[in-house]
Amino acid sequence: MATPSKDVYFDEELGKDDTSRDGSQQKPYKTLLFAHIQHPPALENGPQYLTRKKEAGADQGSGVSEIHHEWAPATKSALKKAGNLYEQHKKKQAKGDELAIREKQESEKRQHALEEAKKVQIQQDPQLPKAIKIRLNEEDPKLIQLRSGKSDKDVDYSEGRGTRVRVTGRVHRLRTQKDVIFFTLQDGYGLLQCVLTGDLTKTYDAMTMTLETSLEVYGEMWEVPPKQHAPNDRELHADYFIVIGKAVGDKEAITTRVSPDADPQTLYDNRHLVLRGENASSVMKVRAALLRAFRQAYEEITPSCLEVTPPCMVQTQVEGGATLFAFDYYGQKAYLTQSSQLYLETCLPSLGNVFCVAPSFRAEKSQTRRHLSEYTHIEAELDFIAFDDLLVHLELVMCRVIEIALANPQIAQQVRDLNPKFKVPERPFMRMKYADAIVWLIEHDIMNTEGEPHKFGDDIAEAVERKMTDIIDRPIFLTHFPTEIKAFYMKKDPQDPRVTESVDCLMPGVGEIVGGSMRMDDYDELMEAYKRVEIDPTPYYWYTDQRKYGTSPHGGYGLGLERFLAWMCGRFTVKDCSLYPRFTDRCTP
Repeated sequence: MATPSKDVYFDEELGKDDTSRDGSQQKPYKTLLFAHIQHPPALENGPQYLTRKKEAGADQGSGVSEIHHEWAPATKSALKKAGNLYEQHKKKQAKGDELAIREKQESEKRQHALEEAKKVQIQQDPQLPKAIKIRLNEEDPKLIQLRSGKSDKDVDYSEGRGTRVRVTGRVHRLRTQKDVIFFTLQDGYGLLQCVLTGDLTKTYDAMTMTLETSLEVYGEMWEVPPKQHAPNDRELHADYFIVIGKAVGDKEAITTRVSPDADPQTLYDNRHLVLRGENASSVMKVRAALLRAFRQAYEEITPSCLEVTPPCMVQTQVEGGATLFAFDYYGQKAYLTQSSQLYLETCLPSLGNVFCVAPSFRAEKSQTRRHLSEYTHIEAELDFIAFDDLLVHLELVMCRVIEIALANPQIAQQVRDLNPKFKVPERPFMRMKYADAIVWLIEHDIMNTEGEPHKFGDDIAEAVERKMTDIIDRPIFLTHFPTEIKAFYMKKDPQDPRVTESVDCLMPGVGEIVGGSMRMDDYDELMEAYKRVEIDPTPYYWYTDQRKYGTSPHGGYGLGLERFLAWMCGRFTVKDCSLYPRFTDRCTP
């Protein structure tokens, strides 16, 4: 006697495709395909699939139309479509099952190989020459000889062969072949390709090697074979190695944590790992070279500039109170400095021209690619100068810094790798007055932030400034800004009191990297400036005193190191030019 078929219900409006449902009227599935998967069709006595069928009717007495839902068998076309999809599902599931079986077999095979690898023990050969400890960038031919040619042995320390060395570092690149393992070590000084062969490749440590694992490797230095490539065209053929610190792999591998397509916030969260990459570390090395170059340039120029170290905790403002980071200082209100300029000015009478390299802080909630809440500020003040002297000095310092930095072949190569389009700027830089820039923007149909033509008095927006600079495509000294849009201490142009003797240095791709001016040297003029911007002069007594005790014509500037670095290294944002960038909502890690 035939077994009666089972009724299976599905409802596209009220059903759900999950295993909490059983296909009953009370718990229907959502789709016919899922009903097939849970209750497969059969040639004989297979399940009958029923779905809701909407029918219109009239309510007795009212004449109002109603919708009645009745269970009815699925249509032939729906069954045919679901049947085809079900067959595809079975094939896909079969492939998945086959893959799972194969992966399980491969996993068991690898586990067996790893267990066997634990039995492989390697020892240093005491008969080998004593290894010389070197950094990975060591290339002195007096210390290191490279073996070349061919040999039946992987290592051969007979007379005239390669030097035996001992190196330490972390695995930066890793490539495994059948009987050879290639990995590139990095130690912060250089890169060195290492080669494992023979029993060294059969050890547990070799078979489970991961990126960023720290190692100590002993071996013979070789020239790289013809048509092959490696850092500095050399490699180390290992005869022994030790794992110092094993790095995690699989889901925690560094390439998973900081994959190239990760979103920016993830990369900033993992900045400590990003810094291990070649680009990020190269930027930091160029940054260090620039800092050295600035100090050397300030020492070389005539007259030289003396380095001083002003305080970062202050009770005065320089660039406006809205961007101050305030904090409690033993019951008094204090701020993180916006600029060291005011303190540098006080040094001029006794120390001559001065400069500082110090952090500055701006509490502006700006999300642009060229703003940071904390940045490295290179500032200088020059005594007994005219405005044109200030511009000549700026050109000289910036060009000399670039010259010094690029004189180091390693730094020059890193800059080329990071920014192949970088061009050393030519002196003199282009001079353009603010009023002329307004005319230029009008002539080129570049509108202001309100979508209107620029007019005198507009604060030229960052994007507009950068667009103009990119079109002109050369460094620009943009000068003589209106008094109303510049800081209170900037000296007015004697020929045109509407404007200040001020300058922004604009670089292609970045925009402003330097802001400077002549400073007010007249006591009465400075007091009037305090009044104009509604600043109480009392806390500034020490600054104002400079105009009472032998004033002088003087000027200075501030240069943002991160912006300078972004321009030189072709970085899209200054955030990539800071070791651990601080910006709106970001103060970690």
